[in-house]
Amino acid sequence: MAHTQSAKKRIRQTIARTAINRSTMSRVRTLRKKVAAAVAGKDKEAAVAAYNTFASAIDKAAKKGTVPANRAANYKSKAAKAVATLA
Repeated sequence: MAHTQSAKKRIRQTIARTAINRSTMSRVRTLRKKVAAAVAGKDKEAAVAAYNTFASAIDKAAKKGTVPANRAANYKSKAAKAVATLA
């Protein structure tokens, strides 16, 4: 168990940050699945709307450092490619 005030504060900060990161990643995964479902259902409008929401969320996660920038770019690229197949 931590003894110093600074160590106790770091533990509190880590717990709070972990909760935020988990929530963010859960949202990103859900949005990614929605894009895949729309593509599988051959619904162009829904796929584009889902992609736009997903791209925004993944960019925000990358900006905060929750997801590495290259991984975010790969996710967006694959989703965009999938949506483009509906054209």
